[in-house]
Amino acid sequence: MLHIFHFPPCLSVSSCWSPVVHYCVSLLLRWLTMPSLKYQAGDKVMGRWPGSSLYYEVKVLGYDAKSRNYTVIYKDGTELELKEQDIMNVTSFQQRSRSRSNSRSPGRRRSRSRSPARTTRRSSSRTAAAAAAAAAGDGTPSSRGDKKLKQAAEIKISPIQQQEKEPAENNSNNKHEKKEENNMASKVNEADAKVEVDSEKNQGRYNLRRRKEDGDSKAPEAKPEEREERASAAPPAAAAASSTPVDFGGNIGALFLMLFLPAWVLFLVLQVNQKDPSLTNLPALPPLETFWDPQALGFVIIWIFFQALLYTLPVGKLSEGVLLRSGRRLTYRTNGFFAFVVSAAVVAAAVYQGADLTYIHSHFLQLTSASFLVSMLLSVYLYVRSRSAGPDERALGGNSGKVIYDFFKGRELNPRIKEFDLKFFCEMRPGLIGWCLINVAMALAEMKQQKLDAPSCSMILVNVFQLVYVVDGLWNEEAILTTMDLMHDGFGYMLAFGDLVWVPFTYTLQANYLVSHPNPLSLPVLTAIIVLKLVGFYIFRKSNSEKNAFRRNPSDPRLSHLKTIPTATGKSLLVSGWWGVVRHPNYLGDLIMALAWSLPCGFSHLLPWFYIIYFFILLVHRVSRDMIACRRKYGSAWDEYCRTVRYRIIPGVY
Repeated sequence: MLHIFHFPPCLSVSSCWSPVVHYCVSLLLRWLTMPSLKYQAGDKVMGRWPGSSLYYEVKVLGYDAKSRNYTVIYKDGTELELKEQDIMNVTSFQQRSRSRSNSRSPGRRRSRSRSPARTTRRSSSRTAAAAAAAAAGDGTPSSRGDKKLKQAAEIKISPIQQQEKEPAENNSNNKHEKKEENNMASKVNEADAKVEVDSEKNQGRYNLRRRKEDGDSKAPEAKPEEREERASAAPPAAAAASSTPVDFGGNIGALFLMLFLPAWVLFLVLQVNQKDPSLTNLPALPPLETFWDPQALGFVIIWIFFQALLYTLPVGKLSEGVLLRSGRRLTYRTNGFFAFVVSAAVVAAAVYQGADLTYIHSHFLQLTSASFLVSMLLSVYLYVRSRSAGPDERALGGNSGKVIYDFFKGRELNPRIKEFDLKFFCEMRPGLIGWCLINVAMALAEMKQQKLDAPSCSMILVNVFQLVYVVDGLWNEEAILTTMDLMHDGFGYMLAFGDLVWVPFTYTLQANYLVSHPNPLSLPVLTAIIVLKLVGFYIFRKSNSEKNAFRRNPSDPRLSHLKTIPTATGKSLLVSGWWGVVRHPNYLGDLIMALAWSLPCGFSHLLPWFYIIYFFILLVHRVSRDMIACRRKYGSAWDEYCRTVRYRIIPGVY
């Protein structure tokens, strides 16, 4: 609307008008151009469930001017963002329902009514709802005979009551009714979609079923525009996403972490090389020129570009990621194990030709500083390019409008240069494979410094344990596509610094410590540490495999024995196997393995135990973030899940 206001030169706002008049006009223009909200916070309206034509009573929580979406909450506690065209006031919705009901021809009503000779039965949709409630009661998924019921998404939403002018009318035609009742499944006719009051209301569980999008469930009477809506409906996983609260205390917390984390890494690097690395003996700050070495920066850049080259080679499997809010699935080149093998061969060839890997130990501080510089430049690039990213390409948690916080968390969910996925590459390649390279360099440095013919048993254990961990991750690289980092977190400073600096230069702390502080192990202690590592690895790998298989295809017949809890999003919460023992069994396995990595260093100093202490704090924070997000996403189903699986990480303790 600004173009309708033209000011003559003599009345130019910048030259002749007083500051007070200028301010008043600015307020007037802002008020005139401000979009009027059709619905206000606290309004009770009818919201269409994404991907269907069914409406439910919801309460408006707020409006986001950037996305132009309303945040609404359903009666079971599920919060979603809906567009204005997906919301109707109650009066308009009732009038629409009456007009659609009256528009049906008498012949159609007669063809779908029950004959007087037939006994009165429940409609197929009510029968299916009762079956779903019974199945959810014992926590088991549907049987193979209930295949159609299993394919339909189960939603725990409290439906509103509508006028039923034709109580005998069924939502499916007579031809399909008998078949559906025998299979305890239902098909919702989107052309005549109707919300019914569930007869099991006293159980507190309601079911909304999305119709199948295949040919069996078409309705001959459907209007053309309704058929078009059905064809273009978003899949269940592409439903409107809920808003995400700010973590880490917003701008202040993010700024503190951006300053503290690099300083802490440098402190650890300086502390571990002291003769007495106790925390009471703080290291002296070396001259500033000590932190910088152009050759170290060159090595870091060459290493990253070498890993990028291996990532782009047409070797390995093309894996599909999870369904995004936009309804798309991205593909990823999962050839991490291939990259590891080639990297190991190249490093071995370099050592054979006379390369001295102990350079990594002697220039560890300079390599750390160079990696930090690269991660900072990458973070700036990611933030700048995110300014042009579309709404569907942004991460929910990194677009708060707070500049420092968004820079820290990352604004873009999946930044790509053509098909090169920057976040996926950094998560698994330069830092993770570099971790193993640094450990090998520390073993050679120990032999050189301690004048040994072979690495000590403690150094061998640390190297082998962490090597197995990295190789397992690269071999099962596809599993990372269902992790929180890839699915929800944007790519910004937090992940860039973590991938390129934190992982390779703090996870190698045990090997770095053992270079100057050897710790001999007896055979019983050695055996106990190995057993502990194997137990932790089994729990970690088994639970991650269960989670990844279930997330990718919950209807896989091989997973039919697993118990689940249905949620309002159409997804189910796994409560079987290790996921029925604690809510995060993969974190439990990770902690046990971290304990096995620290034990070879002994108990003389606290420094080599930093990893397990930090890791436990990290996991507790991540679990709290996950609890908040899941409570908002799954509503009352999450409360039921928490009652079923009581402990978060450690059984009987936490």
